[in-house]
Amino acid sequence: MLRFGAGDPRRPADRAVDDVRRRTQQSSLGHRGHRDDPRYRTRRLRTRGSEHLTDRQRNKLLSAFAEGDPDGEVGAAILGKELLRGVYAAPTLRQAHWRLVRFYSYVAEAEVPELTRLATTISRWEDEVLSYHVTGISTGPVEAQNLVTEKIRRISAHGMRNFENYRLRLLLHSGVQWNTRPTARIRERSPRLIA
Repeated sequence: MLRFGAGDPRRPADRAVDDVRRRTQQSSLGHRGHRDDPRYRTRRLRTRGSEHLTDRQRNKLLSAFAEGDPDGEVGAAILGKELLRGVYAAPTLRQAHWRLVRFYSYVAEAEVPELTRLATTISRWEDEVLSYHVTGISTGPVEAQNLVTEKIRRISAHGMRNFENYRLRLLLHSGVQWNTRPTARIRERSPRLIA
């Protein structure tokens, strides 16, 4: 089951791109990706936003498509991911709605099973996706806090018997601003200078 947070479209979209890469690699080569395979070499570049790619990275990605994506399915998945990212970049709710319609129509034309699965997930969460443009609120900070909590639980909470200590450790690692008063300076006589 895909979990989709209203503030983070990258996770299911990047997963869809990775799934297309794995499926096409397995069907064409008969094995998982190796470091010499063009599809596997550029797997990290595929999950980056197009505006974050340098010219060198873009050329590397295009040459990998020429070598290792004969049917164009991986390229189609990347374009679908970018169209979905465009929904969040829309300045108004109306434009976001029309970009979402464009994403759905592209997925219907592309006929890539992983993109169809992604579009199905997005359509189930469509109200939440579009409400981002109404409220401006994202679930990103909540997801980040959950990640910190899970990491601390895995690393240090095993064996903790006192819940209060566990709670304090979570608060300490979560970057909570403590509202503690500075300690008062104790008045005392200053020592005499001995000459």
